[in-house]
Amino acid sequence: MGKPGAFLTLGRKAHDLRPVSERVGDYDELYVTLTREAQQLQASRCMMCGVAFCQTGVSFGKARPSGCPLHNLIPEWNDLIYRGQWREASDRLALTSPLPEFTSRVCPALCEAACNLGRDDEAETIHDNERAISDWEWANGGPRRFAPAAEGAKSVAVIGSGPAGLAAAWELARRGARVSIFEKSDRPGGLLTYGIPNMKLEKSVVKRRVELMHELGIEFRLEVDASDASVAEGILSEFDAVVVAVGAGVPRGLAAKGFDEGLAAGGVVFAVDYLTAATKSVLGDGPAAIDAKGKDVVVIGGGDTGNDCLGTAVRQGAKSVRQFEFMPAAPDVAAPSNQWPQWPNVKKTDYGQAEAIELMGGEMREWGIDTLEVLFGADGSVRALDVVDLDWSAGKPERKMESERSYPAQLVLIACGFTGPEAAVYRALGAKMAETGRPLPVMAEAGKHKCVAAGKTPVFAAGDARNGSSLVVSAIADAMACVDEVTAELGI
Repeated sequence: MGKPGAFLTLGRKAHDLRPVSERVGDYDELYVTLTREAQQLQASRCMMCGVAFCQTGVSFGKARPSGCPLHNLIPEWNDLIYRGQWREASDRLALTSPLPEFTSRVCPALCEAACNLGRDDEAETIHDNERAISDWEWANGGPRRFAPAAEGAKSVAVIGSGPAGLAAAWELARRGARVSIFEKSDRPGGLLTYGIPNMKLEKSVVKRRVELMHELGIEFRLEVDASDASVAEGILSEFDAVVVAVGAGVPRGLAAKGFDEGLAAGGVVFAVDYLTAATKSVLGDGPAAIDAKGKDVVVIGGGDTGNDCLGTAVRQGAKSVRQFEFMPAAPDVAAPSNQWPQWPNVKKTDYGQAEAIELMGGEMREWGIDTLEVLFGADGSVRALDVVDLDWSAGKPERKMESERSYPAQLVLIACGFTGPEAAVYRALGAKMAETGRPLPVMAEAGKHKCVAAGKTPVFAAGDARNGSSLVVSAIADAMACVDEVTAELGI
């Protein structure tokens, strides 16, 4: 696909980021996209691979999968972009991906890591190409509509309106089901709304998708908590099936002394609570309930969410920002044992980290750090963290107590990942949770999505609510697989 030999004469050109000095003054979009004509040239670099690893979506190592979990037909729509056939490209993308406006903004580009061209050269700009298709589609009428569900159609309740919930609802409705989405928050979108900052995913992008879904007959019931027994009972009696897509929202904490007291005092905050408060303020709900302005901020956790916390704290006017990571630093280049097409385990500096480095006048990240204690001032507020270096040379962490030291911190943000979904939702719906191992729902059959449940109404699980914390694209892919089982169960 693409122009034969184009990759030999044309180098990779991806999107740019707005200058740090400009972007830290607002919450507007970070990215500067290529022109449509330039994107067509980039798409021409696709090599007509005999085996297109970009769309495999399997793990070749122990880390993230390589290639797209949705199995997007990437070489095909690359060729259509190159030829300027944008409508055909959007139709081809829609065959596998229901929500490309999200994955093309927040996915870490698993496809590019597996690109054959990237093995010895610079990978195709697949991520940008996907966004270009989606942007063209929305600028030219939006995704193709489908007829709302017929009177008397089978009804499905989807619990949660994050990426898995929206994907499941869209596909169920497209196949003819009557769908209602239950969301406990005041706005739909789940982590797309409150877990990812506006500069990374503008909330207008979420809003337009929700408005289109509403137009097509999908109902949104906001501020309804399905973990309430009476609410769950009503859902089970009203609908023919239930899909639980609440994500994996139970945050992982610290074993450090004073951690619980810090949570109670308000100086220690889970990352998603902080990001939610910040986004509510950006959306016009008043001053942020949790504000980093004038404070020494420490982010514990080196992943994407920790990076988003850094970017948000910088914009709020933090006095200083630091980031601590429990694990040792990844290498600057992939190790000999970490070869293509495995996901490359290399050190990454994302937008928020770059902004924090500029604010601090140099590197503000530390790796191999363990938090020993949260320290408090005379007034009971959090004032500092006591930490220690870790020695990973033997393959497991050993504290180097001679390195013990303190850092000022009036706001500590915990971005250490999530342990799993909230069990209360499953229990209210009569679904069984695992009693040992990971706190996940028990499936009636291994590898499937139907839960072991006490009632007559079938209960299914999708996305992170079934598998634990993962990527947006993986949650969407799992939701699509779940829909296949729901429609088969209901005979749609």
